[in-house]
Amino acid sequence: MPFPHYLCSLDTVQRYFIEIAYNGTAYHGWQIQKNALSVQELINKVLSTLCRQNVETLGCGRTDTGVHARQLFAHADIPAKIDVLNPQFLLSMNSMLPYDIVVKRFIKVAPDAHARFDATLRSYEYHIHFSKDPFLHNLSWLLRDKPEIELMNKAAAILMDYKDFSCFSKSNTKTLTNNCLIQKAEWVQTKHGIAFHISADRFLRNMVRAIVGTLIRVGKKEMNVEDIRKVIDSKNRSVAGESVPACGLYLTEVIYPYLPVEK
Repeated sequence: MPFPHYLCSLDTVQRYFIEIAYNGTAYHGWQIQKNALSVQELINKVLSTLCRQNVETLGCGRTDTGVHARQLFAHADIPAKIDVLNPQFLLSMNSMLPYDIVVKRFIKVAPDAHARFDATLRSYEYHIHFSKDPFLHNLSWLLRDKPEIELMNKAAAILMDYKDFSCFSKSNTKTLTNNCLIQKAEWVQTKHGIAFHISADRFLRNMVRAIVGTLIRVGKKEMNVEDIRKVIDSKNRSVAGESVPACGLYLTEVIYPYLPVEK
């Protein structure tokens, strides 16, 4: 069978960043899991099929089961004979992926560019609505009682006074440090309810969902605003609030120093 017209003739490999978005409802997160379907598994499978050899991706991080991504980057070393920048390749790839995953673009990068370690900023949003809405099911968390957004924003601002967020980290994770530099943390009103926006250089496992659960307690006046300091100083996960459901969480942006930010 002749190669499709998006193939060329070189034998080396070229590293590409791959920009991906997905609805995470049906998947056990981004990262490949044993005996569970993941987004990375499907991306690898389709890439390998189109490239006619095994191609593996490495993502900018991991998302938990049911978490969504509006922007996630992975990198892969692809045979240079394959012109992934040809629009036909992108069309072919997306036609083979399920409806809830899309590859937006391929970006040629240096051989040592790294989707995980080179990212300088990551942003998440957590969405909450207060009235039953079938069109928000699995895309936002339905909360019965409205918390006070002003109190939650006062508590959220305190997060930027700290670096060690052990209290919001999932237990037994193998990380060298629990330090994160949070650059933004705020609640905003939305059409359907409220959303929490947070940006940092890195995040710990389950960190955003634990932060949101803790801030909700402040908004419901189960904790005082200044109690957030006691939670963080404790470095104890059991002192913080419960993790909120995964359905409302979105990875929204990943920044690299050598990639232009698309508007």
